[in-house]
Amino acid sequence: MSFTASAGSVLALLGPNGAGKTTTVETCEGFRTPSAGRVSVLGLDPVRDAASLRPRVGVMLQHGGVYPGATPLEMLRLYAAFYPSPLSPEGLLERLGLPARTAYRRLSGGQQQRLSLGLAVIGRPVVVFLDEPTAGLDPQARHATWDLVRELRTDGVCVVLTTHVMEEAEALADAVVIVDRGRVVASGTVAALTRGESGLRFSAAGVDVEALGAAVGRPVSSPAPGTYVVAGPVDPALLAAVTAWCASAGVLASDLRTGRTLEDVFLELTGRELRS
Repeated sequence: MSFTASAGSVLALLGPNGAGKTTTVETCEGFRTPSAGRVSVLGLDPVRDAASLRPRVGVMLQHGGVYPGATPLEMLRLYAAFYPSPLSPEGLLERLGLPARTAYRRLSGGQQQRLSLGLAVIGRPVVVFLDEPTAGLDPQARHATWDLVRELRTDGVCVVLTTHVMEEAEALADAVVIVDRGRVVASGTVAALTRGESGLRFSAAGVDVEALGAAVGRPVSSPAPGTYVVAGPVDPALLAAVTAWCASAGVLASDLRTGRTLEDVFLELTGRELRS
């Protein structure tokens, strides 16, 4: 596995459960010692140079790291005391929409996630690792988190993001690395990864692919149950022909789109079987 994340950018590390995402990130953070190869963060070894590196790195873990009886304001003030020029705990508390004096154990799952994000960025890190930052968040909190990640990028921070939400990667990532079973299987921008395959995709139930193909004069495939792809360039005539056939066949087509999404690419590369 090899990749590079740059300053002022967001790199999304994607992969199924067990692919090696968290192991990779923990190695970059210095929590694991690599058994082989080389890891460099800001030109430093995460294990050997930990004392020099950690003040410049922010880490958002999936779980833990907060005293159950501490309040968000207490935790933000505590973490702020570890850094020479931190963000304002009070300002960050307001930005994250957190109560000041509610014990951590009484916060909702989404509030706990937002506090973990605040603790990761309060020290003005040069590099920040965000492991599933929006897991359990409602849509409003998710978009507020995305705005904060975009601000970090604008400020020149290098953001390494792991997520299972393809929409999140599409919205935020300057570069994507897809890993599976400990190896990089694809990397590049979202545009580059989704480029190269034309066609009209839609969701429906009970489509006779041979009959539809004969009606529109194009090959039709079903890469997954309920998903259909009409091959070839997409134009208004093709769209009209497909929707007219669906109407005549009593089929309700939805989610019509051209080309591939990042989720399509992800599933093609890593498979559709469930991972334990």
